[in-house]
Amino acid sequence: MKKILQFLLFLGLGVTILWLVFRGQNAAFQEQCRLDGIPSDQCSLIDKLLHDFSTVHIGWMLMVVAAFTVSNIFRALRWQMLLEPLGHRAGFANSLLTILLGYFANLGFPRMGEVVRAGSLSRYERIPLERVMGTMVSDRLMDLVCLALVVGLTFVFEGQVLLDFISANRSGAEGGSGLPGNRLIWIGLIMMGLLGAAIVIFWQKLLHFHVFRKMDQILKGFWEGLRSVLKLKNPTLFIAYSLGIWLMFYLQCWFNLKAFPPTAGLTAGAAMMVFVFGTLGMVIPSPGGMGTFHALAIAGLALYGIEGSDAFSYANIAFFAIQIFYNIVGGVLALVLLPILNKK
Repeated sequence: MKKILQFLLFLGLGVTILWLVFRGQNAAFQEQCRLDGIPSDQCSLIDKLLHDFSTVHIGWMLMVVAAFTVSNIFRALRWQMLLEPLGHRAGFANSLLTILLGYFANLGFPRMGEVVRAGSLSRYERIPLERVMGTMVSDRLMDLVCLALVVGLTFVFEGQVLLDFISANRSGAEGGSGLPGNRLIWIGLIMMGLLGAAIVIFWQKLLHFHVFRKMDQILKGFWEGLRSVLKLKNPTLFIAYSLGIWLMFYLQCWFNLKAFPPTAGLTAGAAMMVFVFGTLGMVIPSPGGMGTFHALAIAGLALYGIEGSDAFSYANIAFFAIQIFYNIVGGVLALVLLPILNKK
């Protein structure tokens, strides 16, 4: 019953956010039709979506599929490396197919993919489940490090776009009065820096509080997980696979932008910002990122002047290409092929 309620909660969250996004975009679309003198009965956002899907460049979409496939291959190779120090040599086919099965499971229940992925590999490779789950921790830690690196690089190269957008919208909302948006942001960053310095200086005293002791345990576990990477036979190759996974994720986003005519002109830097926004939408627990990905991808595109129904269409094209089409097809193939390859 608890699992069912959790599933319904996350599914409801995703559907609700998606409905709110659709309702907002539909209202804006209807208003634009009114301004253009188009009758409401001839102004359908659903029809606009179907038309936008028909304009997608197939060649670029094939590149999206190729980039995601290469990222999965890198992830499978990286997983094999994590299992080797434990005395297990997992087959490449089983590693890859169980990853696809994990993505498929995530469509039904957020974060269930890790459990399904680990349990399936444990079963077919006869590896103790607790050992496989241990490698999942290192796997996710490296993803977290790579995400932080991508976010940092994005704000180095495209941060001014975000600051200008915030400043422009704040000035518009306040009629140009008050402190400039940039100054407020810098004040906020300085205050956060001072707070961080205070926590570092008084850390030992703060450990008397339960919440900080728990945080200390998490940080130590995180550090131990990162150190374990250096004990691998070839840590450089492991890091290369990790960077390769996230490079493919980024290219997947850029190719998606290229495939849709209204976003095809965006630069590589803009693609990086949209990628970060969309990835954060996938991190929020909802089935396959439903709704949350749409909302944040639209927000990222707004920084570059892509708004309204065009932004909504892009989010749907990107979501359906991988989360619906690829992961369902890949998951079904994994369900069929795994028993065949492991019938002995």
